[in-house]
Amino acid sequence: MIAAIKPAGSNTRGLLAYLYGPGRQDEHLDPHIVAGFAMLGMPDPGRDESATLIELARYLDEPVCLRNGEFGRKVTDHVWHCPVRAAPEDRYLSDVEWGEIARRVVEAAGIAPPGDDLACRWVAVRHADDHIHILATTVREDGRRPKLHDSGVRVGDVCREIEKDYGLRQLKKGDRTAGRRPSQGEMHKSERMGWEQTSRQWLEDSVRAAIPHARDAEELLAYLEAQGVAVKLRRGPTGDLLGYAVGRPGDLNKAGEQIFHPGGRIAPDLSLPKLAARLEGTAPEEHPTARRARPDTPWQQAVEALDTLHVGLVRTDGDGDTESQAQGHIAALGELLEATVQMAPMPLRADLRAGAREFARAQRSKIRAEDRVAHAVRSAARDIVHTATGPDGSALAALLAALVWATIIAKRWHEAMGHAQQAEAAYQAQSHLQAAADTAAAPVLANLGARSPREENRRVLAHDVRAAVPDHADRILGDDTWPALAALLADAEALGHKPHQLIKEAAAQRELDTARQPARVLIARIQHTGRNAAPNRVAEAARRRTTVAWSRAGAPQSPIETSTRAEAPDRGKSPRR
Repeated sequence: MIAAIKPAGSNTRGLLAYLYGPGRQDEHLDPHIVAGFAMLGMPDPGRDESATLIELARYLDEPVCLRNGEFGRKVTDHVWHCPVRAAPEDRYLSDVEWGEIARRVVEAAGIAPPGDDLACRWVAVRHADDHIHILATTVREDGRRPKLHDSGVRVGDVCREIEKDYGLRQLKKGDRTAGRRPSQGEMHKSERMGWEQTSRQWLEDSVRAAIPHARDAEELLAYLEAQGVAVKLRRGPTGDLLGYAVGRPGDLNKAGEQIFHPGGRIAPDLSLPKLAARLEGTAPEEHPTARRARPDTPWQQAVEALDTLHVGLVRTDGDGDTESQAQGHIAALGELLEATVQMAPMPLRADLRAGAREFARAQRSKIRAEDRVAHAVRSAARDIVHTATGPDGSALAALLAALVWATIIAKRWHEAMGHAQQAEAAYQAQSHLQAAADTAAAPVLANLGARSPREENRRVLAHDVRAAVPDHADRILGDDTWPALAALLADAEALGHKPHQLIKEAAAQRELDTARQPARVLIARIQHTGRNAAPNRVAEAARRRTTVAWSRAGAPQSPIETSTRAEAPDRGKSPRR
């Protein structure tokens, strides 16, 4: 159940006309009052043909008029409006139930505290099955104003209690870091324009997608402008960037002017100070020569970086620095998700985009994110968006499997910290990413399964599995993807790896207790760790012995220098005849 307190208004009669009218799309049916401050004698235009909206408005405005007549300073922001809506899957609520819900909401808000005979006047109007509108005038019968500070928090808390009491869908308790929900006007406009998203939602996606492409705020805003987003900058007298606002192409007001939205109004973590801190905390740009010298692709480097992120997402009780760093790691994970969305194959982008949108809520909480962490993850995100080629099948499958595990770790951390909404957002992101990972892994598993080793070789590999992870061996060997895992272990063994050691290392990186398909989890890890030939330790030891011997004997000289030294006599001695 959601109760959304609207900004204070001044026209009681105008709001009543909307509540009792047909609605913008004739969606209002049978409008009538289900509860109020004094039901006896209160006119209801929905049930009494002789009652009028003007009469009801005057009835509600009486304390306001009395106060304005007695005091010089008039009250003009006296209309309190709060729609209360049930979830689509909730059961039908009767008028009596809605009336009781309305009373609990106004009591929690401070409009009409329990037992207060001099409280504000209010009514609850119902014109649909799934919601009501509460209208109150915020002047008490004694002329004082009600105490409404933090009323939204109190109303949210009572809604969570109502959900339990009435058996409704239970939402997660918020921490005041969530973004603003789209308004009715924004949703209607996007519907008229044929847009799938409201302008603020579209702009949030655009700004988040631009973060991996930039090293500072100026570069980010230049990238947005190059992508067709309308950008308006606010600079100081010295030219310093003080703020920004962005607009969606085609989103115009009545005068035909571009509508702009400040970054902080789009999402709390997209304000200029927070964006600048995040971008300035990124590691310095690596020299192109050093980047080319690395043997791994950006996709493989991203999997390596996610291993460091898993280590960073460790909660230490009472250690604020560690908690800030963990929140910073989660923000960096969001950037890597955005980069993956942009460069992944087209069939996977819908699920990846949905996962990235859900995970955006997990990137912010009451804990301030330490931006000077997770350099490896952020560098991997930048390398991915700047790479000219996409990933091969196995590299992409390994990265998506690592992203799924990273969101699981993030969800667990948020649960441990008591962040209900963030944990739910990470869980929803995980489900979308898992769908993309399943799609990416299908051809890889089919290829491995088609060349599974012979039965006697599989029995030897099964012995390695039982030796490495005895507690999970039965589940692994009974998994549908065991033949594919056997083929991968045989390939790794041909490169010089020891299968049981690879299995141990993979199980240490990702616990298997909660894995749906443990064999597939091992495949994703071993594809990454066993992709290169194992080092030849005998040859490495021989090379080290040779190096030590050379360092003791001295480096060999050039032929010219050697001959010169042989011909030159020692100083102070006569040459031997």
